[in-house]
Amino acid sequence: MNAHDADDQHLLDHATTSIAVGSKSFAAASRLFDPATRRSAVMLYAWCRHCDDVIDGQEAGHSATLVGDQEVQRRLADLVAQTQGVYAGLPVETEAFAAFRDVVIRHRIKETYALEHLAGFAMDVQQRQYRCVDDTLEYCYHVAGVVGLMMAQVMGVSDEPTLDRACDLGMGFQLTNIARDIVEDASVGRCYLPQNWLEEFSIPRERLAEAQYRDALAVLARRLVDMAEPFYTSAEAGLTSLPWRSAWAVATASGVYREIGVKVRKQGSSAWDARVSTSTFDKLRLVLAGLGRAISSRGRRWPERRAELWQRPRHASSESRHEDRAAACEGST
Repeated sequence: MNAHDADDQHLLDHATTSIAVGSKSFAAASRLFDPATRRSAVMLYAWCRHCDDVIDGQEAGHSATLVGDQEVQRRLADLVAQTQGVYAGLPVETEAFAAFRDVVIRHRIKETYALEHLAGFAMDVQQRQYRCVDDTLEYCYHVAGVVGLMMAQVMGVSDEPTLDRACDLGMGFQLTNIARDIVEDASVGRCYLPQNWLEEFSIPRERLAEAQYRDALAVLARRLVDMAEPFYTSAEAGLTSLPWRSAWAVATASGVYREIGVKVRKQGSSAWDARVSTSTFDKLRLVLAGLGRAISSRGRRWPERRAELWQRPRHASSESRHEDRAAACEGST
């Protein structure tokens, strides 16, 4: 093995370890990709995981800690600078950014997508208040919907309708994550629930993790899980455009996250007594179900994407998007 091959294997090993520790759900699904796609998928994951860990002061997505305002601002600026440096051809400083550079070069990942993902972390850094559900959905887009767009590029997708479906899957994932992690997020001062939902149930934002509010949180978690469902359904249409092994992996990941939402819904006010996850048996069952869905998607004609479903931003300016969101929030109060 020459030095280049050794470096490449080292990066892949680092990324594989990152996904194995950080997300058992995605790790299980990623094994279904063909080797080349899996390699790029886990390397992209390693960069996303690294950025998240840096901002949250955590390791592999676990045990988040509070980070001071000035320090977290510095960390975010450094992540943005390193990301822009990748696109400028500058040397990289970490294994995660070396992995990301490899994926950018191989798949021409759009810089806009990468920076929009970091904008989601900026929303955390700025302690963004989510006034209404459209604000929450905007956050979901940045931290997960745009990851779906980058993953679609890894799988060779370039047409806008399929990219819409890939974004939809990320939206479903994040809504499920928010429902599962309401109490855990609250422990580090984060809340992604719309403020008007909290006001509806008289839940003080700074006290939402207290036991007395668990019944009300269970109602709001069900709303999030129900809201995720049409995104998952819409994402199914994208399977047809993927290579069959990619379709299998994506269908399986969708099934695993959907299952987490089902468990959160079923457990009600007990959903936060322990972190909700899927068992090994669940994953095996969902791998087989995903295979069936991938096969049945071949050549299938799907209905048009629902017009009322939240739409990812196109080319509007950030100012006009902000005005649109403000109007949407006003209309929802």
